[in-house]
Amino acid sequence: MNRIRQSRSFSLLPLLVALGAGCAGVAQAQSLVELFNAAKGYDASYQSAKSQADATLAHGEQARAGILPTVGLGAAVSQTSQDSSLSALSGKNYGLQSATLTASQPLYRPGNWASFAQGKKSTELAQYQLLAAEQDLIVRVSQAFFDVLAATDSLTYVRSLKAAVAEQLASAKRNFEVGTSTIVDTRDAQARYDLTVAQELAADNDLRVKSLALDQLVGQSGAEPKPMRAPVLLDAVQPDDVSLWVQQSEALNPLVKQTEIALDVAKLETEKAQAGHKPTLDLGASYYASNNNGSSTASGNYNLNQASLGLSFNLPLFAGYSIQNRVKETLALEDKARSDLDGAKRSVAQGTRSAFFGLQSGLSQVKAYEAAEASSQSALDANKLGYQVGVKINIDVLNAQSQLYSTKASLAKARYDVLVGGLKLRQATGVLKDEDLLAINALLVP
Repeated sequence: MNRIRQSRSFSLLPLLVALGAGCAGVAQAQSLVELFNAAKGYDASYQSAKSQADATLAHGEQARAGILPTVGLGAAVSQTSQDSSLSALSGKNYGLQSATLTASQPLYRPGNWASFAQGKKSTELAQYQLLAAEQDLIVRVSQAFFDVLAATDSLTYVRSLKAAVAEQLASAKRNFEVGTSTIVDTRDAQARYDLTVAQELAADNDLRVKSLALDQLVGQSGAEPKPMRAPVLLDAVQPDDVSLWVQQSEALNPLVKQTEIALDVAKLETEKAQAGHKPTLDLGASYYASNNNGSSTASGNYNLNQASLGLSFNLPLFAGYSIQNRVKETLALEDKARSDLDGAKRSVAQGTRSAFFGLQSGLSQVKAYEAAEASSQSALDANKLGYQVGVKINIDVLNAQSQLYSTKASLAKARYDVLVGGLKLRQATGVLKDEDLLAINALLVP
C-alpha cells in the first residue's frame, strides 16, 4: 500500500507542475496575428523593403516625364547706363523688362516611350518585392513564435520529468532504508536526477535564447506566444498533388514574377538602344514679351511681343558605332535575363517540391509520434505496475518516464513544424498572405 500511494503522488505531481506553468503563461500571452502585426511595424528588414518599394515606385513615375510636355517660364530685368566720347551716344540710361514662356511636346521619340514602359514595369516590380518581403516576415515571425513554444514545451516536460524523478528518488531512498530495495536503485535514481537537472538548465537557456529572438523580431520585451489548445487537429495537404503546387508557384511566386519583369525590362532596353537609329520629332512653342525704356541707338519707350510655333526634326546619321554596340550589349543582357528566369523557375519548382514533401513527411511524423505517445504511456503504466509488484526495478520506470516526456516534446515540435511547413509551402507558391495566420490563430488557446 505504501508503494501504491507513492506511485499515485509521483504521477500527479508532474501534471500539476505542467498545468501550473501553462496557466501562468496564458494570462499575458499573445496570438500569432498580434505578434505579426507588431513585427510589421518594427522589423528593420521589412521596413527597408517597404522604403525600397516606395523609392522604386517614385523612380518608375519619373520615366513618364519623357512623353509629357515641358513648360518653362523665364524673366529678366536690366538697367544700362551708357557713356561715350560721342555726344550722340553719351549720357544714355535705359532699361529692359522681358518674360519668355516656352513649351515643348515630344511627338515621336521611341526611346522615351520605351523608358515609360520600363517605368510601369518598375512599379510592378516594387509590388512583388514588397510582397516577397511580407511573405518572408510571415514565415520568420511564425518560425520564431513556434520556436518559443517548442522550447517552452521542452522545458515544461523536463521539469515534469525532474519532479517525477525527484519523487522516485525519494521513494528509492525510503525503500532502501526499510530494506525493500538495494542501493543500486537509489544510485540509479540519483544519476537520473542529476542528468535531468543538466537537461533543465539546457532547456531553460534554449528558451531564453528563443524568446530573445522573438522579442527582437517583434520589438517587444517579454513577448509570450499563446500555446496550442488540445486536441490539436492538423489538416492534410490540399491539393494532394505536387505538380499542381509547382504549376502555381511558376505562375505566382514573387521571385519568378520579378525575373519575368526583369526580362521585360531587358527587352525594352533593347528597344531603347535600337531607337538610337531612329529620328525624333518635337513640337515647340514660345512667347516673348519685353518692355524697353530706350536703347543705345534710340530713345523712348516701346514694347515687343513675339510668338513662335515650330517642329524640330533630328535624324542620327553616324555615332561612331556606339549605337550598334549598345544594341549588342542589350541583346546579351536580354539573354542573361532569360536565363535568370529559367533558373528562377527551376529553383522555385525545387523549393516547392521540397516544401510539399516536407509537409507530407511532417504530417506522417505527427501520426507516428501520436502512436508512440500512446505506446510510451502504456509502457510507463506497465513499468509502474511491475515496479509495484517487484518484477521491475527503479531504472526501468525512470527510462519509461524519460521516453514518454521525450516523445511528448517531439510530438509538439512535429506539430509546430507542420504548421510552419504549411506556411512555407504557400510562400513557395506565392499565395501566402497574412490572412493565412488566422487559421493558425484558431488553433491557439483563446
